[in-house]
Amino acid sequence: MVPGEAPASAQCLCPLLTSPSAKDVLRRKHKRKSRQHQRFMARKALLGEQGLRRAPPEPASSPPPVPSEAPPGTEAASRGRQRPRDESGGAPCSRKPTPRECAGPSPSKCVAVDCEMVGTGPRGRVSELARCSVVSYHGDVLYDKYIRPEMPIVDYRTRWSGITRQHMRTAIPFQVAQREILKLLKGKVVVGHALHNDFRALKYVHPRSQTRDTTCVPSLLSQPGLHTRARVSLKDLALQLLHKKIQVGRHGHSSVEDARTAMELYRLVEVRWEQQEAGRRRAHPEDREPDSSTDMEQYMEDQYWPEDLGPGSGRGEGETQGGRV
Repeated sequence: MVPGEAPASAQCLCPLLTSPSAKDVLRRKHKRKSRQHQRFMARKALLGEQGLRRAPPEPASSPPPVPSEAPPGTEAASRGRQRPRDESGGAPCSRKPTPRECAGPSPSKCVAVDCEMVGTGPRGRVSELARCSVVSYHGDVLYDKYIRPEMPIVDYRTRWSGITRQHMRTAIPFQVAQREILKLLKGKVVVGHALHNDFRALKYVHPRSQTRDTTCVPSLLSQPGLHTRARVSLKDLALQLLHKKIQVGRHGHSSVEDARTAMELYRLVEVRWEQQEAGRRRAHPEDREPDSSTDMEQYMEDQYWPEDLGPGSGRGEGETQGGRV
């Protein structure tokens, strides 16, 4: 062999390695691996942001070493090399509670009610229901109907109630309205202003733990200027706390407007109010009252009436029962 002269086989391979086609093949392979690595790293970072990556096994939970007698490539060896599965799924289970979870009832379990009354009985001094409105947590109208009282109307009280004779043409009977309204109030947190008047007109008793009377709002806010009177009107509360005017004009009050205003006042102090109620329930769990709306109708059945008043009793007024006059 002549010195300085390469072998024939080497001379044949050198043009292949130095040719442009060979360099392109190597470059394409390198780029392909580089792109795959970039995609892998991007996917790894995305899983890390979403908390879906499995954490590396702790030393205490590391798998036992593979026995030396197990030849490589066997099933036993492959099981030994497998990473243990994270029982928790890799995602953290602890989370911060949302404000709604800390506050109280969900919006679907909270309604506001307002009633307008007219005068019946002697000189119109008996208040009976003539209109009732129920709104949702967000102020949507769930119920708004005119109601015909059980006794003849003596005083429409239009200046305050907004009720006129024309409204009674489309009014529904009180018994029908009562059933419809109580279906909406049953099991709900009921918001309103001076609710004892509304419940009296509805002939209904709502659980005290599920009643939110906005006459308590000033004490929750600790507003000194609102304690000048024993009971602050809804109109004054709306003006001082919500900066809005209601019950204006000569056409009387709107029960829809009053119910929405009561709900706005409740939402103003909702968190503080519900925290207070939760503390009271924990301190006195025995004070929870049942909802009387579930039992109102059944007490009208014959079995709950005295025997001398029930149907089929043939006793007259002068007859005695058990020796008693």
